[in-house]
Amino acid sequence: MHKILGVSINTRKLFLVSFLLTLFYISTCGQTISKYTGKYDEQFRPQFHFTPQQKWMNDPNGLVYYKGKYHLFYQYYPNDIVWGPMHWGHAESNDLIHWIHLPIALYPDSLGYIFSGSAVIDKNNTAGFGKNAMVAIFAYHNDAIWKAGKKNTESEGIAYSLDKGITWKKYSGNPVLNNSGEQDFRDPKVFWFQKDNCWKMVLAAGDRIKIFSSLDLKKWKFESDFKPVENTNVGVWECPDLFKMHVKNSKEEKWVIISNHGDNGPNGGSGTRYFVGDFDGKKFVNCQKAAWVDYGTDFYAAVTFGNVPKEKIILLGWMSNWLYATRTPTKVWRSAMTLPRELELVNENGRYFLYQKIVKQFSSISNKAFRSKSVKLPFDSGNMDFSQTEVAFDLAGENNLTIEFSNNLGEIFIIELTGSKLTTNRSRSGITSFSDSFADKVQIMPLGDDKVNSIQLILDKSSIEIFLNNGKYVMTNLFFPNKTYNMLSIKSEKLKSISNFKINKIKSIWK
Repeated sequence: MHKILGVSINTRKLFLVSFLLTLFYISTCGQTISKYTGKYDEQFRPQFHFTPQQKWMNDPNGLVYYKGKYHLFYQYYPNDIVWGPMHWGHAESNDLIHWIHLPIALYPDSLGYIFSGSAVIDKNNTAGFGKNAMVAIFAYHNDAIWKAGKKNTESEGIAYSLDKGITWKKYSGNPVLNNSGEQDFRDPKVFWFQKDNCWKMVLAAGDRIKIFSSLDLKKWKFESDFKPVENTNVGVWECPDLFKMHVKNSKEEKWVIISNHGDNGPNGGSGTRYFVGDFDGKKFVNCQKAAWVDYGTDFYAAVTFGNVPKEKIILLGWMSNWLYATRTPTKVWRSAMTLPRELELVNENGRYFLYQKIVKQFSSISNKAFRSKSVKLPFDSGNMDFSQTEVAFDLAGENNLTIEFSNNLGEIFIIELTGSKLTTNRSRSGITSFSDSFADKVQIMPLGDDKVNSIQLILDKSSIEIFLNNGKYVMTNLFFPNKTYNMLSIKSEKLKSISNFKINKIKSIWK
């Protein structure tokens, strides 16, 4: 059957309708976006996590470092606080903590919405756009074809910037990679593979990851599929990543694939897994079963920054879940990113673990509030604002502890460490009625045989990131209390005290 731009003649009418609607949307877009005039102090507004000034945000895209700046692009709909025709929003930072909002980078066009992808610095001008051009590689999504239940919905396109990501020009030959028959064919992550002196791409396609190669970012050759042996029902695969890591305290190197999944995460809905193995430029072979990057319901679409100095691996995720992302109780903006996390790969008795720690620049906005080498249990903080706070302490390897953050309204967020698991309970944490699945069950993080020796809790206005054992186990949760949590209680049936206890107050990055 003949095709026009990868679309069959039977769907030509749908394509034309989509094309006309998109042109109308682009022509009127500037008239419908209102200027943000707030002070970043709306109810639930995170004060040290990245959020858009207003409207809808989801996946981080195009994470790349260039000439002293970290660039964060992201899925953005500037006309509403629910998902819509996707753009790439844009922000930059000197330190991964403080962010400056920049103009929208990429708009939808006649080929479709601009879905997730990556960005590279073309140091050798392989694409011919210019030496050190910033090149975005993204998925086009034709929503009219999608809604009609047809395949060939998605393809990959590229755009380039010669002014550090401020203005962009799309390649006239888009799409550079057409769908091979899958309905889901998106989220390209591209990196330079020195051994073969070419670009590599990992791409999410249905229930697997596809690997491609290119000399110029324009013509792509299929190399292999990666689909693990275990038949886990995790829904659609999205936002893959592939990178090399040095194994801590050794000369060994391994490759890591990150894959984000739309369903059946560790506590329901979306989630993020990682695989450890070997990559020869064509095939990735995992050497152990997948593990979850984060066990909370509010960590998804996580990918790493490219071109980072000293080969650091820095991960950023979207702090929400598709079970309820479009219904959370915010009005001006919706969704936040996690704090950036630096990754380490550790070999423990033949099994590899990804350890995560907040980037060291976070300390620049942290002020000491309380310190004690030893605190007797039970502990009660009294009246204290915990809306922008880090709490950390050490344990004596005894997995028996209850931590409660609460307010004068009786709203409470509970963390329990019992035996081989940590659980969180947000059933009475504040506003939960916006979704039946938000607080319908206790969330569980299994710990195997590990004894917990350290706990780090980072609370913003509407979130908590939990790190156990220096980041071996991580859990991220949202919550929406009607009033700030102003009390902390720590108790245990077995432990008499905790050590190296600290409370830090975290400054706003917007004020």
